[in-house]
Amino acid sequence: MFSNDERQFIIALARQAIEHWLDMGEKLVLDSSGAPTTGALTETRACFVTLTKNFELRGCIGSIEAIKPLYLDVIDNAAAAAFEDDRFFPVTKEELEEIEIEVSVLTKPHRLIFSSAEDLFGKLTIGVDGVIVKRGNKSATYLPQVWDEMLEKHNFMSSLCLKAGLEPDDWQKPGLEVFTYQVEIIS
Repeated sequence: MFSNDERQFIIALARQAIEHWLDMGEKLVLDSSGAPTTGALTETRACFVTLTKNFELRGCIGSIEAIKPLYLDVIDNAAAAAFEDDRFFPVTKEELEEIEIEVSVLTKPHRLIFSSAEDLFGKLTIGVDGVIVKRGNKSATYLPQVWDEMLEKHNFMSSLCLKAGLEPDDWQKPGLEVFTYQVEIIS
C-alpha cells in the first residue's frame, strides 16, 4: 500500500515527533514545505505507534477511528507512545537512540456477527486480525502482532476482555461486540 519513500517518511516523522517533544516540549507542527500534500499520507487513516527498546515494549498508543490525515495521526501517536503511555516512564533523550519505532496503519474495523464462541473463533485469523472487544462503555484492542505472544484463541480473547475491564470469559457471553481490522506494519 505504501511506497518505500512513504514508509521511510512515516518512520522518520514518528522519530522527529518524539525528538521535537524532547527538545521543545511541544507537539511537532509541519510547515507547508515539510507536510505531504497528496498521496496515502494525507488520507484519513488511523494508526498505532509502538516503541520497543532491546526487544521490550516501551510504549504503544494509537487510534482506532480514522479522524485525521495519517501523517498527523503518526505525529500525535508517536509523541503519545513516548510520553503518555502510563505503563512506562516517559522516553528520555539519552535512550532515544535505542528506541525502535513501528507504525501499524489500520484498515477500518468491521463488526463480526457470530452466534457462539466456536463461530467467533472460526472468523478470527491468527496473526492477521486485530481485534476490538466492546461491552457498554468498556473496550480494548489488540493489534495483530499480539497473536505472536498468545497463539491460542481462548487465551487471546480472555486477555483482551481483561484489558477492557471485563471478566475473562466475557467473550463467551451474549452481547459482546467484536470488531476486526488488519494493519500494514511499517518499521
